[in-house]
Parts: sequence; C-alpha cells; structure tokens
Amino acid sequence: MEAVSRTAQWTAAARALESEREDRLFDDPYARTVAADTGFELLERYAGAGTVPFLAIRTAYMDQAIVRTVAERGIRQVVFLAAGMDTRFHRLPWPDGVTVYELDRPALLEAKARMLAGEPAPAGRTRRAVAVDLTGQWTGALKEAGWRSEEPVLWVVEGLLFFLTEESVRTLLATLSDTSAAGSVLIGDLISRAALDNPLSRPFLSALAEDGNPWLFGTDEPERLLEDSGWSPREVKQPGEEGADFGRWPYSVPPRQVPGVPRSFLFTCDLRTTEEATS
Repeated sequence: MEAVSRTAQWTAAARALESEREDRLFDDPYARTVAADTGFELLERYAGAGTVPFLAIRTAYMDQAIVRTVAERGIRQVVFLAAGMDTRFHRLPWPDGVTVYELDRPALLEAKARMLAGEPAPAGRTRRAVAVDLTGQWTGALKEAGWRSEEPVLWVVEGLLFFLTEESVRTLLATLSDTSAAGSVLIGDLISRAALDNPLSRPFLSALAEDGNPWLFGTDEPERLLEDSGWSPREVKQPGEEGADFGRWPYSVPPRQVPGVPRSFLFTCDLRTTEEATS
C-alpha cells in the first residue's frame, strides 16, 4: 500500500485497543485483523499528543452521528471517502436497503479485501468498493458503482482532510456539496492551524512526515470553511466538549476564542439550502 494508506492500519489498531476495554465505547471485532502488525507498530511510533483517546472519541462520535443520521433522515446511500480500514459496513446496525460505498486507493482496497475475505457480509445491506484518487476526478467512478446523485447521501470524511492541501480540501468539500441532493449530510473531522504549529506536536508530526504522511492543512475557522464550501454546520465539537467526550478526553478544553490552541474538530453538516446560500 502507499505510505499514506498505512495510517489506516494505525487508526484500526487504536480501535482494537478501545474494543478490548471493559468500558469500551464501541466494539470493532475486525479492527485487530485489519490493523495487522503494521498498525500496532505505527501506534507505538505515533504515540503521544492524545492520539489514542482522540481516535476512540472520533470513532464513537462518528458511529453515533452516522447511525442517527441514517435513521432520522431515511438516507440509504452512504459514502466513505478515504475509507481506509473502516469496518462500519460490518459492525454498525444499518437499516435494510442501505448501500455503503467505500472509496480509496486500489492497493488499500485490495489489501482490505484480502484481510476480510473470510468475513460474511451482513444481510440487508450492500457494500461497493470504488478505487479512486480523491485528489483527481472520482465522481464518475462512484456513479458507475451505482451511486445516485439525485438522492440524498451521507458523506463521511474521516481522517482525511489534514493530509490534503487547502486547495484540495476546498475542492473536495465543494464537489461534495455540488453533487449532493437536498437532504444530504456531511460528517467529518478537521484540525486547527495551531495544531500544525504546536511545538509539542513536532515529534508526532515529524514521524508522520518521515513516513510519507505529512499533515498539510488545518483551520481555526472550521465553520467558515464548511459554509464557504456549501455546507451548513449543525454542530462542530472539540474532544472533551459535551457530546464529544465519552469520558476519554484527558485534557481541559480552552474556549474557542483563546488563540493559538491546537484543536481537533468533529462536525456534522447539512447541505446548504438555496435560501441559506442567498441570505
């Protein structure tokens, strides 16, 4: 797999550790399989800066947001961009008729398929793997796989945006809004610009860069970025805040108006309506 794809095994290793706790926030019985030895080696290499509790919180937040959105909105097509070693197709309680599209690089999807070859597909749902480069043209391949742009969609962009340049981030988010039908939802995460400049994060960020996975983008104004890209934030939460804590975040959360603080953001957005766009 490409270097950046190996970070998917790192996050899978963190899910495995959380799943093995007695007070676990979620249960991912497939995480240790897809993490393999590589994932646990990277988990040790990238230790520090609250990475393990953050990854547990991010998974729990997105699990709950995804399940709630699909149930409440009646959405039946869900697209994971840079799906990595995500196993939600297997482990979440999807309603009958849901189609899950997993977009990622060909080598990663092939490796994941080999690792999960012995796992039966749960009944009542469909999974379609779509090999793409998300920095290029990819919507055509998604349509060929069966995605219908005229119907609402839930987009999930987890652990991706900080690996892209600002131009690529804005292009991707705008593409999602431009190709979405009314009622579509976007769930994802971002980091602050200060997180890239924080001296305490240098060992972690340097290790990522040395492994060919540099973090490139952060913003201290996530709401503005999302709104500029055609999305209306329903909520933007930091780990440790109500609804994004789960008893796992070990640090205090400074108010948003305090400058220069490294932050992570978890967000749920609705597609902006024509009225919102013109107001």
